[in-house]
Amino acid sequence: MAVAKPANKPAKPKLSLAVQYAVAAKGLPTRPELRRWAQAGLQQDVRATLRIVGEAEGRQLNQDFRGKDYATNVLTFAYGEDPETGVLTGDIVFCAPVAAREAKEQQRPLAAHYAHLVVHGLLHLQGYDHETEAEATVMEALESFIMRALGYPDPYQTL
Repeated sequence: MAVAKPANKPAKPKLSLAVQYAVAAKGLPTRPELRRWAQAGLQQDVRATLRIVGEAEGRQLNQDFRGKDYATNVLTFAYGEDPETGVLTGDIVFCAPVAAREAKEQQRPLAAHYAHLVVHGLLHLQGYDHETEAEATVMEALESFIMRALGYPDPYQTL
């Protein structure tokens, strides 16, 4: 009697992650949390640096790269695929004070908000955007699905 071979599963996307803490603040996510949240949003191999910054650096980066004179919650710098490996590369910058303010305003746990920002940033790195209503619908649905899979509430539902 022949033994059935298991079907080949697609390989789980690989994540190479560097984490930089450029600010000291309460409630910053740990490296294992950041890795878990980033892995949940992967659809292809990624090499990324996650950097958590203060208000001044967040504002400067947003001014330099987007022409906006304020700190924003997350900025994604996607550099495309490495020509030799095909791995997507990029940097994602989170502004700790902005994330903390938003979590408080939205009455959400800070960890849940950071998880959402990580997922959001990783999706941008992989080519998703929200410039048009159609793009936003797709991206937000995917974010909601990933957040629920991580055990967090849908970030687009009002509490």
